[in-house]
Parts: sequence; structure tokens; C-alpha cells
Amino acid sequence: GGTLAEHLAREENDITVVDTDGERLRELHTRLDIRTVSGAGSYPMVLRQAGCEDADMLIAVTNSDEVNMIACQVAHTLFRTPTKIARVRATAYLTRKGLFAHEAVPIDVLISPEQVVTDHIRRLIEHPGALQVLEFAGGLVQLVAVKAFYGGPLVGQELGFLRRHMPSVDTRVAAIYRQNRPIIPRGDTVIEADDEVFFIAARRDIRAVMSELRRLDRDFRRVMIAGGGNIGERLAEHLEHSHQVKIIEHNLERCTQLSERLDRTVVLHGSATAKRLLEEENIEDCDIFCALTNDDEVNIMSSMLAKRMGAKKVLTLINNAAYVDLVQGGEIDIAISPQQATIGSLLTHVRRGDIVNVHSLRRGAAEAIEAIAHGDTQSSKVVGRAIGEIDLPQGTTIGAVVRGKEVLIAHDDVVVESGDHVILFVIDKRRLRDVERLFQVGLTFF
Repeated sequence: GGTLAEHLAREENDITVVDTDGERLRELHTRLDIRTVSGAGSYPMVLRQAGCEDADMLIAVTNSDEVNMIACQVAHTLFRTPTKIARVRATAYLTRKGLFAHEAVPIDVLISPEQVVTDHIRRLIEHPGALQVLEFAGGLVQLVAVKAFYGGPLVGQELGFLRRHMPSVDTRVAAIYRQNRPIIPRGDTVIEADDEVFFIAARRDIRAVMSELRRLDRDFRRVMIAGGGNIGERLAEHLEHSHQVKIIEHNLERCTQLSERLDRTVVLHGSATAKRLLEEENIEDCDIFCALTNDDEVNIMSSMLAKRMGAKKVLTLINNAAYVDLVQGGEIDIAISPQQATIGSLLTHVRRGDIVNVHSLRRGAAEAIEAIAHGDTQSSKVVGRAIGEIDLPQGTTIGAVVRGKEVLIAHDDVVVESGDHVILFVIDKRRLRDVERLFQVGLTFF
């Protein structure tokens, strides 16, 4: 909730945050330009006080599924709030067909953070060497961030060289971050070692492009997971038929549940920070160690220990945003913030225009957006125009256009048609409103 309020307040939305924790509200209020109301988010009186009668949207993301569901029900029944988004974690609710319908529990958008984070980690394991892997247009297109390595085939070369060097693979570099500062890529931009390069390509071409930017890591086969909570269990379930998976869980009762539910995963009872246990389980043969407990300190310490003891890669789940930048890139290869991974699915519904996908990048500094172009040459600012002619806001690049099942990498002569999915990269979030306006249809269309 706090992360979301921060994102939305920066974009000049009127935000009211409701919480039972007065201390947390005071802290948010001093830091952000928002209203706060103290009370239970599902009480009609509290929602009225928070301005639910005039609100365009209610986002219920407390840590109680039931409070979130009732808040949406109350907002719908008493205040007719147009859009209701709720975080629901329990699989018992999520698997019931017809429960979240207009005439039942009226929730327009369900968010399950554990599922979002699990998918995020799974994609990183499928692409060894990537820092971030995002999917668009139902998985046809991927945007991948990699660190360019000293001695890699592209380091020291101009971007124009990429196309000559790989004539059969179409790709586009959407942005480059050098020492945490964004660079808008042009044909003569030279890639340097340690640059974070975001490139976009059709899913089938991703491996080929990654091999140009860095020596390709061999596929991960042996996976060790610290923490058998929801995320650990879902990840193991997904990977156990294609990888060798071990889970370390300190709660004996939970270990029993996991061993009953999982088919091939080895479940170990013990602490992820126990050096002896890691030694006995041959941590030096492990391809990737994933620390996914709900304790940041345990995740960080167990990851650093695993890395020092010979794990090839470590991936760490960190809830405290302040820690993420501190640890990534040192001994910890990939630090994942659940808030940042989940925020995109919420932002998708806040953006104006027909936006079907939003991914937050670089801890919220940039955004990748998938928008659908509508209208005709008269009513739209993008339809019927070649990409080179579109008046894009500063710091915005178009990476690809998806037409049906066809992926067109954005070269200047590609013409946008109505119904196309356009994937944009926005490095200056102050320009988001201008990007949204680009994809809003003029009145003549109606």
C-alpha cells in the first residue's frame, strides 16, 4: 500500500490511505502529499470518511483477504465505486469459479502477489544471466535486462553494429543504464562494461541476443530454495519436473505438508543460515540459491553464506526497499522486491488510455508499458503514422509493435495500425501523462 501510494502521489493523483496503524499513517503523511484516515478499511463509516463516494477506484491491499473482500463489497453496495482492486492470497478463494463476479463478491481485478513474484523468479531461472525478464502481448515479446560484461562481444561496439552482426535476429535496445543514469540509445551509442542494457525481442530470439551481450550462463539445473512458504512452494512445484530442487524449511509441521504436496522436491528441515546443513547438501554444486523466507535478514545472510560456500548464483527476496539497492550486485546477484514486482499489475488499471500491461523498472524509476492503438489517422496521434513520425515525449522509446501473432521490432519505417499492441519504454515518469494522451482517441472517433 505504501509503495503504491508513493508511485501514484508522484503522478498527481488524489490519494487517501486508510490503515489501523496510526504510526505508519503519520510516517506516510509527512513523506507524501496524501490524505490519511485511521480506521478499519472495511467499515462503511471509515470508507465514507476517506471519500469513497467520489472515488474512481478502491485498492484493498491489507494483509487480510477477508478485509479486502468486504471493503470491495461495501464500496460497491453503498458507494458504487467504479473500479475495485483487491489483494487475495488464499488459494481456497482463488480457485472457486464465479466467486469474484459482479453479482457475488464484486472485485474487478484480483492481485495475488505470491503468484506474481513466483512467475518473476521462474522467468529469471529460465534466463540465466538476466537481471529482469518481463513479458508482453501474452508472452510473444520479452524485455530483458542484462549487465554487459567486460570482454563480451558487444562491449566497446556501437549499437548499429548489433544489427550488422546479427542480421537474422531483430532486436532493439530500449534503454541503457550507466552508473544508475539512463541513456537513450542511438545507433552510435557505445556499450561499456557494467552497463545495464534493456533490450526487447521476440521470445524466440532472446537467447541469441543475450549471448551477444555476455557469455551465456549454462542452464540452471540444481536449485536450492530457502523458505517453504507460499512462494517457495509454488516455485518448487513449477520447477521440480525440469530441475533438481531442494527446499530448506525451519518449521517441522510445514516440512511435513511440503513433503506431502510436492512430488520430486527434497524437503530439508533446518535453518538456511546453518553452515553445516549447506555443506552436507553440497551447496558448491548448486546452480542457483533462492532465499525466499519472509525475513529479510535471514534471506540476506543465507544468500551471502551460500555464495561464499560456492553457490554459482544467488537470488534474494527483500521486502525492505532500502536494502534492495544496498545488496544487489555485490555478493547477491539478483535482489527482488515483491512490492516492485507486484506494482505493475496495479498500475495497469490506473493508467488512462487502453493500457494492458505496465511493468515498473529500476525500482520505479522507469516504466515499460503495453498500449493498444485505436482509432484512425484523424482521431489518433499514432495510427497510420510511421514510428519515426510519432511525436514521442522526451525520454520515451517504442521497442516493438505486436500485430496479431506477429512481432515487429520498432524501426522508424514501421507504420502503426489500429489494434496494434505498442510496447514503450518511459525513462522519465513525469512524461507518463503525455504517453497516455498519445493513446487516447480524439472525440471524432466516437
